[in-house]
Amino acid sequence: MYITVYFGDEPIYLCDQKDAFIDEILHHPESVFMDEVSTPAIKSLIHELVKPEFHAGVLFDPDLEALKKKFFKHFSRITAAGGAVQNAAGEVLLIHRRGKWDLPKGKQDSGESLEACALREVEEETGLRGVELVRPLTVTYHAYDEYGKHFLKDTHWYLMRVQEAQEGVPQAEEDITAVRWVRPDELAEYSNRTYPSVREVLSLL
Repeated sequence: MYITVYFGDEPIYLCDQKDAFIDEILHHPESVFMDEVSTPAIKSLIHELVKPEFHAGVLFDPDLEALKKKFFKHFSRITAAGGAVQNAAGEVLLIHRRGKWDLPKGKQDSGESLEACALREVEEETGLRGVELVRPLTVTYHAYDEYGKHFLKDTHWYLMRVQEAQEGVPQAEEDITAVRWVRPDELAEYSNRTYPSVREVLSLL
């Protein structure tokens, strides 16, 4: 089993076993493997991420939960939630923000449930109304640096539906410039213009 943490477009895999997928990653010459999960080792791996030749990182420990705790403690944590919304025709709603196609999501407010956060963010960013939450999809992890600090955002994704036809209204103050319904057979056309974590969510639909 493994957990993927994205740094930009590059992944780090936290894993408790080396299966065929992990072995394939490690065959790439620019991949970094570590089975030492000390603070210096993790800091060294994070340092490697800024190098242009970096391809992927693999952190191995037979106890995945312990590995998560050791790795995550090096970051300030942010929790967010969002949704992949389908309409009655099976189309998926994408938003265009800062040059990328994306799914609506946002930070969880204090005292707010993840489900309420996901629904609120979807409605605010897309202008949709009457959105129904169907079920959880997955959790994705994205790390980044800001003002010299390391941040890790865990985003909780839900499958959602709307029954009536709606065009949607992009939330301009969040830099969203377009809201578009996309047929399932068209999603591949957007895969190179979105984020790895969004591709991961869309693959579950």
